[in-house]
Amino acid sequence: MSIASSIGNNLTTNGVFTASAVNNTSVNNVTDFASVPSGGVLKLISEQTASSSATIDFTSGINSTYDSYVFKFINIHPSTDGDGSLTFQANASGGSGFNETMTTTYFRAYHTESDGTATLLYDASKDIAQGTSYQILSANIGGDNDECGSGTLQIFNPSSTTFVKHFICNASTYHSNSAARNDFTAGYFNITSAIDEISFKMDVGNIDSGTIKMYGVV
Repeated sequence: MSIASSIGNNLTTNGVFTASAVNNTSVNNVTDFASVPSGGVLKLISEQTASSSATIDFTSGINSTYDSYVFKFINIHPSTDGDGSLTFQANASGGSGFNETMTTTYFRAYHTESDGTATLLYDASKDIAQGTSYQILSANIGGDNDECGSGTLQIFNPSSTTFVKHFICNASTYHSNSAARNDFTAGYFNITSAIDEISFKMDVGNIDSGTIKMYGVV
């Protein structure tokens, strides 16, 4: 049941909410969320929760059913303090090793809690030019108990066998230097084969805890 359907079922012909509208309908019963303008409905396909995990791999559910897929990584906490960055890669259909060729861009905003440093810059050390390594999404996540990184990665038309596969990511990180960091990553897998597997891992150590959810966009 969508929110729109729920509202419609609880309106009178005069457009007034019925007496049971609030008491009998809750967000917990909603299975999908209507789009914002120019957006789409997110359909949860699967989710994985890390527990000292070397990788979190999504090896099923990515196909031609949806034109794009959204991954939400939530409260990703590294096993090491300061050095760990969340990264990702992909496999083409029938491939292995998570080593597809990509070209990417990366820039970030940074602001310390002390207000001593505030910067916005392009970081060429974190982009990729026709490389096959994992791409950084959320950099230098702090390892203290309350520190983590969260964000959203969207991959467009991964099942296309005509075009390259574009992606964009926006991440918010509690940096190890007690700072807010906003990481912006974009690029494309420079392949025309379909992509059907996505892998996440820390570039140093393991993913100590956190959840990654995969959605299809209707």
